[in-house]
Amino acid sequence: MAWIVGTGMLLGVLAIAMGLATLGTGWVLPTARRHVTRPHLHGIGALLAGAPILLHGLVYFYLLPDISWNVRFFGANALQFAGFLFIVLSQMPKRRHSSRPEPAEPD
Repeated sequence: MAWIVGTGMLLGVLAIAMGLATLGTGWVLPTARRHVTRPHLHGIGALLAGAPILLHGLVYFYLLPDISWNVRFFGANALQFAGFLFIVLSQMPKRRHSSRPEPAEPD
């Protein structure tokens, strides 16, 4: 069971590293570059999606104090849902400004 949690922790660390790289430099994985229109939201989403996975592993290996199962379950689900929501929002097309010309200033 420990290797499963350890593998999850590795994926959580990779997601957090990707989020930090995106926030710091705007870099996005090559497979997602075509879809991501807002790298800042994508980085926040990656951080929020990777953090619960890492925290769950730290609690499993007793590196963090044990907290209630309900807090862990609902907190992790809320963080991951928020992260996935940010990732989805980062892939939405940007709004275009209206094509109507601005009114002329009076002389």
